[in-house]
Amino acid sequence: MIQATDLSFGYGKRMVLNQLSFQVKAGTLVSVLGPNGVGKSTLFKCLLGLNHDYSGMVKINGKNVKTMSTKEMAKLLAYIPQSHQTTFSYSVLDMVMMGTTHQLNAFSIPGKAEKQQAWDALEILDLTDLADRPFTYLSGGEQQLVLIARALAQQAKILLMDEPTSSLDFGNQFRVLETVRQLTKHGYTVLLSCHNPQHAFQFSDQVMALKNGTVEAFGPPETVITKDLIENLYQMKVRVLDVSGEKIILPELRGCAG
Repeated sequence: MIQATDLSFGYGKRMVLNQLSFQVKAGTLVSVLGPNGVGKSTLFKCLLGLNHDYSGMVKINGKNVKTMSTKEMAKLLAYIPQSHQTTFSYSVLDMVMMGTTHQLNAFSIPGKAEKQQAWDALEILDLTDLADRPFTYLSGGEQQLVLIARALAQQAKILLMDEPTSSLDFGNQFRVLETVRQLTKHGYTVLLSCHNPQHAFQFSDQVMALKNGTVEAFGPPETVITKDLIENLYQMKVRVLDVSGEKIILPELRGCAG
């Protein structure tokens, strides 16, 4: 469904991505791990067709991204940012309905069909009780779920998520990730950037670890996420414990005793 072959991209003389090659299968959740500045956001921009000055090849459902129009891309991929700032107090339903705008021409406004698509997306995520609430009055976790609903209303089956839990509290992090995990059971393919290897281990089908602009490791989390990999990526000492068959990753804090 998503295929990159020898993908390279740089800003001026600074190469950010260096011959990345990988394939993401349909219906899977892939977490992209790596330290800040490793190129996760740049990779997403290439996949979304926002960066065209790359070498190599990116294909979505077998089609070359560079040959696709914005509307064609919108039918295949939806992007969910970390957060969304809006000046106006749009209702939740109106926010979600914005995901349907690629289906309209320049002079049309959303109608009954688009409103039904938005409502269906809210139902999938059990958010219909929030439909009339102003988006700006919601908690961070609720806002993130609404942004996911907007992506579902777009009716694209591939979701790209840029650090979806970065600004959420402990409980909402897991609620959002569990929701995303459930979407793969409905045929969605999810590629999300992640700073927490524990989350990647618990929720992912596959993990792609990036370092120095290349794929350091790719595969199931139980084989990819190791003590050596985490220490290599983040330049810190960790312990990886097995607790009732699950890995627990703990940093080794300097100067702590007992």
